[in-house]
Amino acid sequence: MSEKIATRDAYGQTLVELGRENSRVVVLDADLSASTKTKPFSREFPERFFNAGIAEANMVGMAAGLAAGGMIPFASTFAVFAAGRAFEQIRQSIAYPALNVKIVATHGGITVGEDGGSHQSVEDLAIMRSLPKMTVLCPADGPETAAAIRAAAEYYGPVYIRLGRGKVPVVFEQGCRFSFGKGVTLREGRDLTFITTGLMTAEALQAAVILAEENIAARVVHMATIKPLDVDLVLKSARETGAVVTAEEHSVIGGLGGAVCEALAEGFPVPVERVGLRDVFGQSGTAEELLAYYGLTAAHLVEAAERTLARK
Repeated sequence: MSEKIATRDAYGQTLVELGRENSRVVVLDADLSASTKTKPFSREFPERFFNAGIAEANMVGMAAGLAAGGMIPFASTFAVFAAGRAFEQIRQSIAYPALNVKIVATHGGITVGEDGGSHQSVEDLAIMRSLPKMTVLCPADGPETAAAIRAAAEYYGPVYIRLGRGKVPVVFEQGCRFSFGKGVTLREGRDLTFITTGLMTAEALQAAVILAEENIAARVVHMATIKPLDVDLVLKSARETGAVVTAEEHSVIGGLGGAVCEALAEGFPVPVERVGLRDVFGQSGTAEELLAYYGLTAAHLVEAAERTLARK
């Protein structure tokens, strides 16, 4: 995992590829195309790129209209604006009529960094997961992002895809396949299961290596699809290992941890610990400083695993 790629960079590159392959693909942005990486698409396909300006709600309405007309719109802005400022329009104009709009929100989580808590969305997965008919994705790395964007373009229906700002370790191979609603077991283990999403998957893989030195075999299950959750895989892992640690760059309320706990409570209760932000907002700092401050590192996952194992 030495190579690092920003998921937003993989998104921008894949958009251009899709634009060349399918004339129905259109892209919308809210005056952030340099940051969301939709600018390369705007240069190659200016007639299929729409800058709504600093008007996210209007951008969502435009995307809904384009989808109703048979196009495949990708609408992009920062996660804090997509899930926050444009929530009503996403609910009423996209999710309720189940229109074929892909909302790709970059700069999710605390690794936005120095922009601070006002721009660090730590609740977007919970907000989007609450919407009926909405599929919610959070890829681990660049290759998986490219595969997820392609899968979203082929899938008919509303999709929310959360991406990050900085470069993250590469976990998947280039050209990997992506299946909605399916988790991926990246490492086998008998003692407990890490269920992770986004950049925390790379941290969990590191934590599993550290735990192996303590003769603890940790399974690592990556869940790029937060909704619909792969409940079968969650329950299978719980039955086989007897303990679960979830990890996400998001609040522990309503995101992956909440979804996993709901599945386990109804299907097969085991000791669980949720690693994420504990009902707080972010703050200004480097991505590395913030991940350490909020307990989102491999070392913190090791500690969470040890606490959970003590409860088996």
